[in-house]
Amino acid sequence: AALDEVTVTAGRIHRIGDPGQGESYVDILARHGLEELSADGRSTPPRTEELGMAIAGAFGAKFVEVRIDPELGLLRVARVVSAIDGGRILNEKTATSQIIGGTVGGISQAMFEETATDEVTGRIANATFGDYLMPVSADVPDMDVLFVGGPDRATAVGTKGVGEVGLVGLAAAIGNAVFHATGRRIRSIPITIDQLML
Repeated sequence: AALDEVTVTAGRIHRIGDPGQGESYVDILARHGLEELSADGRSTPPRTEELGMAIAGAFGAKFVEVRIDPELGLLRVARVVSAIDGGRILNEKTATSQIIGGTVGGISQAMFEETATDEVTGRIANATFGDYLMPVSADVPDMDVLFVGGPDRATAVGTKGVGEVGLVGLAAAIGNAVFHATGRRIRSIPITIDQLML
């Protein structure tokens, strides 16, 4: 049978439209006295000249709106919009969840997480979740995730990984929003109340 005339279902390779004309992988291996079958392969990504573009991973842009109480120095993220080029998105629901999770991590990085070290012993002084601050539901704003761009021409399926791009740039976007709101350019994280007291 030609390659386009066969398919695989439930551990069997068989003719399309005729599952009876086929064989299970277990039987094929047993007939040849093998316990397993493995193969080595090699792949060379297309060159930039062939694609007409540079090979790149996923990337995105983050837009953040903040609210700051000028008397108390309290910072709240009111809204986040993430525009992500992740190539062909195979499952929009799970990809969106991945970006939202990364965004929460970026909020945590920008506003909460700080490791305090004891100067005498060198030990971490806030080594429990009771002392190490992280965002809770009340700290997480409305979030919009937009997937832009098209399939990646450098891969066979057209996908790119969106595993970390949700977090990248979020702390900087919050810092820029704080600068826009207060005129203060804060260059260290986490951004704390004492830095925002006017």
